Amino acid sequence: MKKFTFLAASLFLFAAVNAQAPATETKTATTVAAPQQEQKDITKTLNFKNDNYSFGKIPQGKPVEFNLEVTNISKDSVKIENVQVSCGCTTPKWQAGPYAPGESFKITLGFNAAAQGPFNKTVTVYFSGGLTKTVTFNGETYAAPENAAPQNNGLGKLKPGN
Repeated sequence: MKKFTFLAASLFLFAAVNAQAPATETKTATTVAAPQQEQKDITKTLNFKNDNYSFGKIPQGKPVEFNLEVTNISKDSVKIENVQVSCGCTTPKWQAGPYAPGESFKITLGFNAAAQGPFNKTVTVYFSGGLTKTVTFNGETYAAPENAAPQNNGLGKLKPGN
């Protein structure tokens, strides 16, 4: 029984080591690459307005948003499959569609402006038919002073009876 166990273990070990050995067959360097899927030209299907938007300077902590305006210029209807943002500070609002030829629609992109300083954000919109569009927006947030305006003592003089 010991001989049988030793023989079985040896055969198993030999098979495991042999499976790791490199192939003896040599391959030439002229392997054919898999054909890449051709990227469709989105500009023949959709027209974008505000796809590179600048907020300029905005106060820190005051959320802002803008509308990405899209028009279907193709002969087929288009659907939005997904809107993916680059971070949690950006919130998209959109409806899947379908959007008929010639129809315009909006994707609202919000930014929470929580951090102070310059920002550059990207949003990728995925459409039906394998179409994608990367939208960018930027700006700079600044900390507003706590006492932004002095108290106006003359306001009481404008009220009747004073």
